[in-house]
Amino acid sequence: MNGFNNSAQSMSLVAFLAVGTVALLLCVMTGPDRDDLEEFYIGSRSLSPLQNGLALAGDYLSAATVLGTTGIIALTGYDGMILALSITLSLVLLMFLLAEPLRNAGGFTMGDLLVRRAPGRAVRITACAATLAALVPMMVVQLASSGDLLAFILGFDTSGFRTGAIIGLGILMIGYAAIGGMKGTSLIQIVKTVVLFVAAFTIAVLIMNRFDWNTDSLLSAARQSSGAGAAYLRSGLQFDGSGLDMVSSELTVVLGAACLPHVATRMSSARSTQTVRRSMSWAVGVVAAICLLLVVIGFGAGALVGHDVITGAGASGNSAILQISGEVANGTQMGALIITTMTTAIFLTLLASVAGMILSCANSLAHDLFAHGLHGVRDPDRKPLAGLSEMRTAQISAIVVGLLATVLAVVARHWNVQALATLSFCVGASALAPALLYSMFWRRFTRTGLLCTLIVGTLTTLVLITGTNLVSGSPSSVFPDHDFNWFPFTTTGLVSIPAGFLAGWLGTVLPRHTAPAARRLYQSEEPRILAGAPLTRR
Repeated sequence: MNGFNNSAQSMSLVAFLAVGTVALLLCVMTGPDRDDLEEFYIGSRSLSPLQNGLALAGDYLSAATVLGTTGIIALTGYDGMILALSITLSLVLLMFLLAEPLRNAGGFTMGDLLVRRAPGRAVRITACAATLAALVPMMVVQLASSGDLLAFILGFDTSGFRTGAIIGLGILMIGYAAIGGMKGTSLIQIVKTVVLFVAAFTIAVLIMNRFDWNTDSLLSAARQSSGAGAAYLRSGLQFDGSGLDMVSSELTVVLGAACLPHVATRMSSARSTQTVRRSMSWAVGVVAAICLLLVVIGFGAGALVGHDVITGAGASGNSAILQISGEVANGTQMGALIITTMTTAIFLTLLASVAGMILSCANSLAHDLFAHGLHGVRDPDRKPLAGLSEMRTAQISAIVVGLLATVLAVVARHWNVQALATLSFCVGASALAPALLYSMFWRRFTRTGLLCTLIVGTLTTLVLITGTNLVSGSPSSVFPDHDFNWFPFTTTGLVSIPAGFLAGWLGTVLPRHTAPAARRLYQSEEPRILAGAPLTRR
């Protein structure tokens, strides 16, 4: 049972249909009406700082982040609160360290950002592979969860409904990405961010009102309902007291979330360095506010719903935010409307997040792989794929990527897919973060070092993740009936992040004959990357 009455379920269904239709119309109205690559890839840099900041916050706060963070707070207390803080710190890191250099480097994709320092087909192809490795698992997580969430909200507890929901939502998200491009998906992200903030604020206020605005009472009730006693408000509950495991997890989130391709390439959609600074200020403020609200909602779920009920709906606690919404809203005069607002916010979060990731993967396939990687220096008149323009190639790539993610989500719908979300963050932290930091700031960094960073960071993550307790060896793992757990930490970051940085350093310093050329190349690009000289694209 989800605690939602028939009125709330009916209103939620109507809201879902209306939101899905309106969002699709927005994509049709704002999508490029000609083969304008800049409009399709980065929306012609037409968004204001506020709009771009809200869109960036929407890209950053995926459905997996919102649902997973709230569930972890509800089940583990202090550790979940530290996770919410790490999510905010990751965006702060992006704002102060990488936002302006990424915007100044320019380009449409992760490959465009990296070839500023290391031109070549191999870099583009490897960047495309790393983009897919980072984003496809996250898309599968969110699509696989969508069936369970819609079944929970609407009360249809059948396998056929869950599968149909995954397929239907997958097709809808493909349409958003292929038709709307960057501007269309940005508008959906903006609406999603506003609705999510309003819904989270409303639920948080209702929770605090239930405890007479006494934080101590809220935390005390959450501790009593957790079944963990005093450990609920201390560090280590999520990781069985392992401090190193917690450090590994938080380091992965801080570095990985900021460097995922769809977030990093969002910087290129700002018109100027001043615009990107103002956009980042808006994004950080909004994300910090929403994370604070999620902390209140998570503790409220722990206090009012309870550990057993939350885990009964799923071991990961992803339904906690919906359960607490039903709990606090059903006793109010506008309970059905409040519940509908929250369910619509979650629905929009799913649609917008996956659509943005599909677009990022499609852009990388069309631009990095087909237009440049397979053909070297591209002739503007050459068609990258079977006589099709690059924009048509990107649209077809969106369909292919979206269908792949949908099929994988249907296959994985009965699994605990938390391991896939962790995989995405680990690839971002272990491969993409070192590559971007070295490319932006290290003068000696070479093409060999860049390729070593991307390849070693990604492969190390893929190998190590198979040995974590997220895959086997625990009741909440992907394969709970098997135990081939050989890696001591939940995330791979404590090993794979240093491996990525070390590989880039060794790949640069060992073949010494390439270092002078790399320095000369960086010297020619340094004014543009660090000071914002006029952009040119390779």
